[in-house]
Amino acid sequence: MQSLEQLVRGRVRYLGDPGFDAATAPFNKRYADVRPAVVVSPRDHVDVARAIGWARDAEVPLVARGGGHSYAGHSVGSGMVLDLSGLDEIHIDTATGLVTVGGGVRSGALYAALQQHDLAIPLGNSNDVGVGGLVLGGGVAAVSRAFGLTSDALVRTEIVLADGSTRSCDATDNADLFWACRGGGGGNFGVNTSFTFQARTPVPSSTCLLLWRWRHARPVLAVMQDIMATAPDEFAARIGASRAGTEPGVVSVIGQHLGPAAELREMLAPALAVADPERVEIADRDYWDAKDYLHHETSGDPFAVRTRCTPKPLAEGGIEAIVDAVDRWPGSANPDGAGVALFTWGGAINRIPTADTAFPHRDTLFLISMDTSWSSTDPAQTIWCNLEWLDGVHEELGSYATDAAYVNFTDPALTDLSAYYGANHPRLARIKHRHDPDGFFRFPQAITPLT
Repeated sequence: MQSLEQLVRGRVRYLGDPGFDAATAPFNKRYADVRPAVVVSPRDHVDVARAIGWARDAEVPLVARGGGHSYAGHSVGSGMVLDLSGLDEIHIDTATGLVTVGGGVRSGALYAALQQHDLAIPLGNSNDVGVGGLVLGGGVAAVSRAFGLTSDALVRTEIVLADGSTRSCDATDNADLFWACRGGGGGNFGVNTSFTFQARTPVPSSTCLLLWRWRHARPVLAVMQDIMATAPDEFAARIGASRAGTEPGVVSVIGQHLGPAAELREMLAPALAVADPERVEIADRDYWDAKDYLHHETSGDPFAVRTRCTPKPLAEGGIEAIVDAVDRWPGSANPDGAGVALFTWGGAINRIPTADTAFPHRDTLFLISMDTSWSSTDPAQTIWCNLEWLDGVHEELGSYATDAAYVNFTDPALTDLSAYYGANHPRLARIKHRHDPDGFFRFPQAITPLT
């Protein structure tokens, strides 16, 4: 059997080699102790195919890594990590608006390239997130209510399968794989080495950041839900209730409107009237300034997230459950703290039939994201209390929201994958059987082949 160094033209690294840690470190430090046996950084799809073949023959488990941002640490494992960072080419056809990127391109690099040509694709709010993982799980952006998902903009992808073959997939060629790659989750069917998107013209925008003291939590959460239930597609917001350290809780609204600040202020008027915010920022911005304004930073310490979906505003009991949960958060040394956020979905996302792509959540008004965090220096008791708190919040909100979960906010505590894929789960399992019958691409929560 040939060695990896003989097979691939790209870089092969082992523990202790320069660059090994950078190529394997997970975004979520909850999984910082996971160490792979080897990291292969391929130069092209041929290297990818050869690395897959070697791993199959050696019976070494393999995971692909784009940005390393899997919430559940699925972009690192004990076997081979296929570091796609070298597949970083970006090609933009200004005549057609078609944008083709390598499988290792990250959002920040793509944003920068798009801005040069004044073209837009719905992307996430972190420069470091891999475009591949984002699009394969659907990809919800601040502009998705108007522009659709990242995966809705996908028109073609190339993928290397478990048998080492490369398939070009679009709505006509290998249509089943193309369907699965539009929301079926990263790492399930193969290693995607390129993606082609249909870009669109960006729109001048406005943004908002509103903060209220905790005593106003209940009325603000209620009125903001009502505002977003009737808001135009051009406006999307994240409504948050959170707490960090020993500080009291805070209610926040951060959002983007593809229109002028005057319109945005008018839409927010009921929330501004129900209670005076501690901070108000509502401003006109161009599309790119708005993107920068919405970028999210974290401490990088360990965290956990659970999700649910709801097609309508939460009832009063749901709001009460959120406020009570934030009040009883056990605390930690992580400055990110914990809380519950309502991400406004709907709009263009919901106008595509559920069966048209693998992404199933086409009836959702809010994604409910429950999160907690802790520090690497916190004792085991603190970690246990935080995870128990998170499970408790998730269970309580089950009385007010559905079991549906967002695969890109991967939840290692989830036991039923149908929560990620809904009615599309059986079809995804059959496609998995067709193209990876042995389940070579496996990881916790991977789709199981189904005849």
